[in-house]
Amino acid sequence: MAPSRLHAAVALGAALAAPVATGFYLPGVAPTNFLEGQRVELKVNKITSTQTQIPYDYYSFPFCRPQNGVHHYGENLGEFLTGDRIENSPYELKMKVDQSCSVLCSHTLTKGDVSKLKEAILEGYSHNWIIDNLPAASVTVDDVYQTTYYSRGFLVGMTDEKQETFALHNHVRIFLDYHQKEGQNAFRVVGFRVRPYSIDHKVAEGSKGDTPTLSTCDGIDAGSTAPAQIKEGAVIYYTYDVQWEASDVRWASRWDIYLNMDHTKTDKVHWFSIANSALIVLFLTGMIAMILVRNLCRDITMYNRVPTEEERAEEREESGWKLVHADVFRAPASHPMLLAVMVGTGAQLLMMAFCTIVFAAVGFLSPANRGALMIAVLLTYVLMGSVAGYVSARLYKTFKGKQWQKCTVLAALWYPSICFSVFLCLDFIDVSYGSSGAVPFLEMLKLLTLWFGISVPLVFMGAYLGYKRDVMTFPVVTSNIPRTIPDQPWYMSKSFIIMVGGILPFGACFVELFFILTSMWLGAYYYVFGFLLLVFVILLLTCAEMTVVLTYFQLCNEDYHWWWRSFLSAGSTGLYVLLYSGVYFFRTVQPNIFATYLLYFGYMGIISLGIFLMTGCVGFAASLAFNRVIFASIKVD
Repeated sequence: MAPSRLHAAVALGAALAAPVATGFYLPGVAPTNFLEGQRVELKVNKITSTQTQIPYDYYSFPFCRPQNGVHHYGENLGEFLTGDRIENSPYELKMKVDQSCSVLCSHTLTKGDVSKLKEAILEGYSHNWIIDNLPAASVTVDDVYQTTYYSRGFLVGMTDEKQETFALHNHVRIFLDYHQKEGQNAFRVVGFRVRPYSIDHKVAEGSKGDTPTLSTCDGIDAGSTAPAQIKEGAVIYYTYDVQWEASDVRWASRWDIYLNMDHTKTDKVHWFSIANSALIVLFLTGMIAMILVRNLCRDITMYNRVPTEEERAEEREESGWKLVHADVFRAPASHPMLLAVMVGTGAQLLMMAFCTIVFAAVGFLSPANRGALMIAVLLTYVLMGSVAGYVSARLYKTFKGKQWQKCTVLAALWYPSICFSVFLCLDFIDVSYGSSGAVPFLEMLKLLTLWFGISVPLVFMGAYLGYKRDVMTFPVVTSNIPRTIPDQPWYMSKSFIIMVGGILPFGACFVELFFILTSMWLGAYYYVFGFLLLVFVILLLTCAEMTVVLTYFQLCNEDYHWWWRSFLSAGSTGLYVLLYSGVYFFRTVQPNIFATYLLYFGYMGIISLGIFLMTGCVGFAASLAFNRVIFASIKVD
């Protein structure tokens, strides 16, 4: 990348990262206006736990159901893949109408209910409610630091330290903020907070029916009453309060409380990470500059000048990268087809990642648009199938491969087959647990349609164009007889070089990786895609520069088997990502069932393999370009 383009990319990323705390909605997404007294619908989503990672349908628990029956709201493919199941609820809310201890329903707990609720409380399951596309936030006050925190959802219940008694959160106090636009008699919902309580409700004397008058609601503070204990035969009354408050927060900024939690500290961490990564890039750039300006230019000058008779006699003892000029572009000795397929797939994933991050950075993938990020990943991946086909075919033809049909089929099916097979196994786990995360059969058909109906034809089209092109031309001629490679020192061994190659690229991105993992597995919102774009560019630069340095040292030791090594050394970044995700899992997620291990490492395995292919492709391309440049600069007799 030219310096001007690098500066432009950094400036673009900085501009995108600057307004990380501002709310953003797509043009054309209009707010909902409510009149005073108009019904405001409360929807319920899946019940989730960060400990198990297995979501459940809301009404699989003994909660109050709507009188007119439960119905699902239209969901896109991305919502199904993330386990979202949005449904109606029996809560009756009206704009600017406060309510106090409204009785929703009563339910007598059975033995099965008790077992299910206790298990849910022990595993930390939480409600996830939605009003006007705004998720419910629970409020936590830190008395030590005098800080208020907002987190997604609220817990199903609570238990004591000895886990002997369990209490159900059967009463909620709903706080809703509204904003009135000047000159209009309409109101918009700009805040939604919930504070749960557990109350052992008592029916007032003489009161009967499904929604009787409760004596525990008569002017008694909800936090001072006895909790509703979970035990067989107990009658649980579900109640709620509603409190409306005027707010100066505008509709476009209403997501800020979810995105700005302690944002000053996290922004500093992001900037520190980027500065640290930039120093790594500068270090590698300086090393490459030293190689190119000092060593390489000196070598080229020496190789190009006319030698004396004495120097000709000493050429047999000469060592250096020029000596492998007749072998450096020799096709890989092992598995050239697999290398071509992996490089092509890596190019496809690279384009997918770049396009998705750019779309997210400019605001087209707002967290308010559920499932949009997943859909963007799927669509960009299948649409970039032509890239995989073209790169694989062009490279395989350069390697003088003859089985072009097999190469094309592998480019279309190899990586997607791995992902889909793992996905099916993990989906079977969700099915066995009765989880809402299980993908319906119709949605599976949609995935297969995207794969075989769009991605595969595009791969074949790209491969056709790749095979129509001439083979890559190289500045030197490859000899018929391979040169013998001398014994290599231990630090130039294949395994050592591969392990070293991924350390610095991983170091450039591991801080951002922490925030991404927190978003994926702990339910936090990830929104700083401007920072991510910067880190992504730095990661690619680090992979390219690190691989170029290692390839140069390899050639100086007269080892010309750089094709696979350049790919694997940069691709080992994916291995470090997998290892780090394992450390994160045991230190942060704290699982309590075996299925969580399978789900976590199954999905992280797919992601790490994708990073391996993507970074490997970058390292391979950088080494290929580097070798073509340096060997085009020398004269060969």
